[in-house]
Amino acid sequence: MLPPVEDAVLQHNPDFAALYKTLTTALLNPDGSTKHDPAAKGRNAVREELAQHRKEAAKKHLLIQAISTVNPTPQDAKPAPSLIRRTKPQPQLQRNQVAELPSPLLDLLLLLPPFLADPPPSLTPESTSLLLNSPPFSDFPSLLPQLATLVSTNLNTSAVHLARIANPATNPSFVHRTIPSLPDHIATLTTSIASRQEALTRGRLAAATSLSNLLHYHAQALAHLLRSLEAKHGPIARSLEFRATEVALTAQRQETEAQTALWQARRDTYTPEVSKALRNYAAHLRDARGRLGEAIRTLQGELEEYGVQEGGSGREGGGKPGKERTMREMARVYREMGRQVDEVKADLERLGKA
Repeated sequence: MLPPVEDAVLQHNPDFAALYKTLTTALLNPDGSTKHDPAAKGRNAVREELAQHRKEAAKKHLLIQAISTVNPTPQDAKPAPSLIRRTKPQPQLQRNQVAELPSPLLDLLLLLPPFLADPPPSLTPESTSLLLNSPPFSDFPSLLPQLATLVSTNLNTSAVHLARIANPATNPSFVHRTIPSLPDHIATLTTSIASRQEALTRGRLAAATSLSNLLHYHAQALAHLLRSLEAKHGPIARSLEFRATEVALTAQRQETEAQTALWQARRDTYTPEVSKALRNYAAHLRDARGRLGEAIRTLQGELEEYGVQEGGSGREGGGKPGKERTMREMARVYREMGRQVDEVKADLERLGKA
């Protein structure tokens, strides 16, 4: 099948559209072959001969298959049950089903398919002649009616099933009537596949084109909607945008002015002399901090010698015992002197009141 082309491509390229139309209608067949081929008649004759050989081979294959698949048992040798519903089997049919097949017919059913197969069995002419002149092949004329009945029944059963598949909507009671029209029906279905595939492809292209047009219309509708919204709300939105831009610029200007004022204030406040004095003062503070730390460590060492830890609490076993006793005695004397001073102040207060 020739590849289809979208209608939009043909509309936008008139020259290509004319060329495509000429190719698809005057020069090429639907399968892509040329219509003006001198050897087409010869190939058609070869195709017809090949089709005839295929037909003969199909007939032979069906015959071999029917003989090979014949059921030799009495219950299975009966014809396939008809699709017509019956309420009660006939006694005559039951008696026929009970009848056994003759042994020569069974042997013929087993030996006949290999002889009909392609290639035939490799036997010498003497063996072949002996086999054909011996039963069951020697009784072939007398067994032919029964063999034909069995093969016909088998072929009819297969044809009924095939007709049921080919015509699923037909009533099962009348499906056997469509068997003669099976070849034409199958040929029609086979030939319609290509045309239906082409129609399906063209339908898909048409659907894709319609979808593209629909999307284009949707885009146009959205564009019109945006224009309408812009015409209705555009001035207000632009006014708000301009105001926001103005506020942002004002904020940036004020930020820049504040930074400038900050640097100006720093420059006015921290003159070179002030900066130098601050650096000297910072150095003096670092030296004072170092001296203070050294003095603290010296005093802490002296306190530890008297048995006093950092924070004013005593330490067991720390410092020298003599200095610790001296400090304790000084503390006792200090408390005693404080008590005596308090007593003297109390006596003076009594004398003054008297």
